[in-house]
Amino acid sequence: MKILHVCLGCFYIDNYSYQENMLPKFHKRMGYDVEIIASTLSFDKNGNGCNIDPGIYDNEYGIKVTRLPYKKGIPAKVGKFLRLYEGFVMALDAASPDIIFVHGCQFCDINVIVRYVKKHPNVTVYVDNHADFSNSATNWLSKNVLHKGLWKHCAHQIEPYTKKFYGVLPVRVDFLKNIYGLPTEKCELLVMGADDELVEKAKTDGACERVRKQYGISDDDFLILTGGKIDKWKTQTLLLMQAVQNIQNDKVRLIVFGSVTKELMDQVKALADGKKVQYIGWIQSKDSYDYFEAADLVVFPGRHSVMWEQVTGQGKPMLVKDWEGTHHVDLGGNVVFLSKDSVEEIQSEIERLINNPEEYESMKRIAEKEGMRIFSYKDISRRAI
Repeated sequence: MKILHVCLGCFYIDNYSYQENMLPKFHKRMGYDVEIIASTLSFDKNGNGCNIDPGIYDNEYGIKVTRLPYKKGIPAKVGKFLRLYEGFVMALDAASPDIIFVHGCQFCDINVIVRYVKKHPNVTVYVDNHADFSNSATNWLSKNVLHKGLWKHCAHQIEPYTKKFYGVLPVRVDFLKNIYGLPTEKCELLVMGADDELVEKAKTDGACERVRKQYGISDDDFLILTGGKIDKWKTQTLLLMQAVQNIQNDKVRLIVFGSVTKELMDQVKALADGKKVQYIGWIQSKDSYDYFEAADLVVFPGRHSVMWEQVTGQGKPMLVKDWEGTHHVDLGGNVVFLSKDSVEEIQSEIERLINNPEEYESMKRIAEKEGMRIFSYKDISRRAI
C-alpha cells in the first residue's frame, strides 16, 4: 500500500522531528511504501527559514522526496502566497497513492488532489491542521480574508473526499471547526509526539552522563533545560534565564539551546554567565533528545512548540506556559502551568519543586509512566491512518 504525504501548505525540513518527518518515518517502518511531495520551504543550518532547490532525492529514511517549485508564468510572490506549484499534477500521478495524508490544507493547489481523488475514488484522504490563533489569523485581514476566506475555501474543497481532519492540538481542532466550519464528526485530535527510537537511544547510550560532563554539570546538580527559537514571540526564555540567576542555590543550573534573533542576542549573552546559565547555540533536532534526557526539569515559558510533546514523551517533568488548548500534555500531574510572564513566578515554581522533593518525584513518576503511552510517534502514526 502506498502512502503519500503532501507538505505543500507550509515547510518540510529534512533531519527534523516534526510531525511531517515522523509520520512518514514510522509509516515506512510499518512496511508501507511511502513518498513525500513538498515545497522548497525549509530551514538552514541555524534553524532559520530558507528556500532550497527543487528536485527529487531520498531523505534520511530512504523515502523519496519531491520538492516542487512555485508555479511558473505568474509573479513569484503570487505563487508563493497562494501556494501554487509547478509539476504537482505530474508528481501526484506518478506517486499513484492509496492514501494521501495532507499536512495543512492551506494551499490553493489542493484542488489538484480533489481532481485526483475524483478520478480515483478508492483513495483515502486525511488532512491535518497546525494553525491556531497563536500562529495564524493574528490580525483582522489574516483571520477574515485569508483563513475565513481563502483557506476555508480550500478546506471545503477537500472536505467531501476526506475521511478525517486532524488538529494536532486541541485548540487546532477547534480552529478546524470554528474558523473553517468543518463538520464536527470529521474533526479529531491527533497529537504530536516523540520519536520512539531516539527516546530509547537517549536512555540507553549514556546521553545523560555525556551531556552533563560536556557542560560541567555534576550528578547532584538540578539541571533545567529549555530549547527552541528565541525571538520576539518567545522572549519569555529571557525571564527563565533571569529567574535561574536569581535562585540562591549553586546546584541549580540551566542550559538554553536554540537560535536567537539579532535584536535579542545581547540580552541572551548578558544573562548567560557560562556556568549557572549556559547558552549553547543551535543544535540538531535529533540531538535534542540527548539534551532533554540529561535534564531534571524542562521549562517552556513561551508559546507552544513541538518540543512540549517530545519532552512529555521522554518522560520529563515540565513547567510550561498556560496556553489555551494545550493542556493535553498534562497526564495527571507531570506538568505545572505558568500563568504569568514573570521572573518571579518562574523562580517561585522552580524553588517550590526543589524545596518539595515529594511533589517533584510525583511529577517525575507520572511523566515516566505515562509519557510514551500517549506521545509515541510509532503509535500516533498507526492511529493516523
